[in-house]
This record gives sequence, structure tokens and C-alpha cells, in this order.
Amino acid sequence: MKCKILFIGLVATFLIFIIQSCGMEELKNETTLFVGTYTNDGSGSEGIYRFTFNMDSGKLLDQKLAAAITNPSFITLSPDKKTLYAIGEIDDYEGNSGNITTFRVTDSVLMKIDTKTTHGAHPCFIGIDKSGDYVAVANYTGGNVAVFNAQDNGDLVDSPQVIDHKVLDTSRTSHAHMASFLEDELFVSDLGLDRIIKYTRNNGEFTPSPQPDLMVAEGSGPRHFVTSQNGKFLYVINELNSTLTCFQKDGDKYYGMETYDTVASDFKGKSFCADIHLSPDGKFLYGSNRGENTIVIFKVDEATGKLELVGREPVKGDWPRNFILDPNGEFLLVANQRSNNIVVFNRDAEKGTLSFTSEVELPSPVCLQFY
Repeated sequence: MKCKILFIGLVATFLIFIIQSCGMEELKNETTLFVGTYTNDGSGSEGIYRFTFNMDSGKLLDQKLAAAITNPSFITLSPDKKTLYAIGEIDDYEGNSGNITTFRVTDSVLMKIDTKTTHGAHPCFIGIDKSGDYVAVANYTGGNVAVFNAQDNGDLVDSPQVIDHKVLDTSRTSHAHMASFLEDELFVSDLGLDRIIKYTRNNGEFTPSPQPDLMVAEGSGPRHFVTSQNGKFLYVINELNSTLTCFQKDGDKYYGMETYDTVASDFKGKSFCADIHLSPDGKFLYGSNRGENTIVIFKVDEATGKLELVGREPVKGDWPRNFILDPNGEFLLVANQRSNNIVVFNRDAEKGTLSFTSEVELPSPVCLQFY
């Protein structure tokens, strides 16, 4: 009898272990997606939203309001995933400025720490260095970049270094659009000045690099950029003329190579590029076209950096802003601002092509960030 009871107990324990293991495996196939939105455009959005993303089915589930905040049009996480930063793309915070809000992240829940001025109007991008010590904010109409020091809890130290681009060319209007750290250097794309400017860290401050500015054709409007996995190539997507420019690194300097069209030659309407990303394996490059309403797909020659057009996938919506690839690189998600939806595409890792999987409605989505 004792042996029978022992056997039943062992079987029960084994079954519980199997059930728990299956549950753990299921959790591994889900992750959290945070979404930044516009709240002042009449869409009804209230701030930052949170979804559960199933990485098996490609479906977004369990929509919740994560934080009520005005115009969080760009959000990003610290390298340790413990802090989320969100800009407020406005021009009336503490004068003529936008703001940046710091949230502590615990089990996908956001707890506000503080809000600070960005020292410039309409901030539009946040860049964080790999250590999490520096946080740079590009102020679009402010025409400058604010570089904050971050504390251990993620909160930002007052009195950031403010780098003014308005003084670089008084004949044109500066629009700092992206600020990103590459190794120990800060790269800033200025849409109004048609250049990417490189800054080097010296004694805790960022000063202009000896590298000449990376120039694109006048009127191109460089918006976002990304580097190849080997660091040899830098790809810039240009908002105003719907092109993509490749730069090659030689030593510690970058030189322009080629420029590619992102929209079809027979497209007659107006279109403006928005975002750019490489696939996790570095073999394909993707860009979003607002107007043509497509994701353009290029195959990357990893040795030469040159691009070969694969095609363009309609986004099943209007005005694709930010898009993102899931952690496994199997899905690509697009935030369609004007049609109020997020569309999920399955990605063919061999061909780079996209196929529609699912979609959800959300007011004015513009920025996607996986936790």
C-alpha cells in the first residue's frame, strides 16, 4: 500500500513538474510591448500603452494603459531594462520646451520617477549609451541636443550639457532629429542642416569630433540611422527626398558611398521616410515610407555594404512611423499613426520578405519598444 501511495505521489509530482515546465515555456514565448502615442491630435489616446506579444502567433493581446502622459512620441528602455524614458513632444513645458519623463519598470509596470525639461521644443528622440550613464535628447524645433547624466535609479541629473545646432548654419533652420551613441561617440542627425554631426567624449563633455560632418544631398532631411553589425557601414534614411544613404567607415572616419530610393519610381504622391532598422542577422535593411505607406526592403552585402532592393510591402494602414522587429527577428511590427493601428508581419529570414499576420487598433501609435 505504501509503495502504491509513493508511486501515485511520484506521478503527481511529475505531472506538476510537466505542467509548470509548459507554463514556463509559454511565458518564454511572450514579451511586453510598450507603445508611445500622440495624445493631442484628437485621436483619444491617453499616453503609453502596454501589450503582451505572443512570439509564436504574432498576436498582440491584453492592451492596457501603462502611463497617462502627454505626447510620448518616443520611448526607450535603459540597457538593463529597469528604466523607461519617454519624451513629451510639446513646446510649453517650463517655458518653450518639451520634457522627458523617467519611469521605473517592475514586471512591465511603469512607476513615474520624475519629469524634466529637455531645454528645447518638440523633443523627438532619446539615445542612451551602452552603460546607461548618458541619455541624449534631440529637440526638433529647439535645434539642439540635451545630454543628461543618469543616476543609479535611472533618474536624470539636472543641468544637462546642451549642444546648440542653431549656431552651425545661420542661413538654415536646425532640426536635430536623432541622437545616438556609437561606442564613446555621439552621432546627431540634423534634418534641417542635411548632415550627421559626430561628437567625442572628453572629460565627461561631448565636443565636436575631428571627423568632418557626414553630409547628404541638400534637401534630403536625414532622420534616423543605423550601423551594420561589424560597424563598417552607417545607413541614413532621409525623410524629405525619400532616400537612403550609405556611409563607409575607414579608420575612425566615415565617407559617403551610395544613395538609394526608398519609394517606387512610378509613385506620384508625396512620401516621407520615417524609421530604419537592420534584421538581427544584419542581412536585410528595412525602412518606412509615410505616404507610399510601405516598408521598403533591401538585401545587404555585408562585405561591401551595398544594398539590393528586395521589394516594398504595403503596411495595411496610413502613415507608418516607427517599426520594430521582435527579439527573435521573426516578426516586424509597424505603428500606423493616421489609421490608428499596429500591424504585425511575419518575416522570412531567408528572403527578407514580409507577410501580414495580425493587427490591433490603437489611437495614434508612433513608437514601439519591446521590454
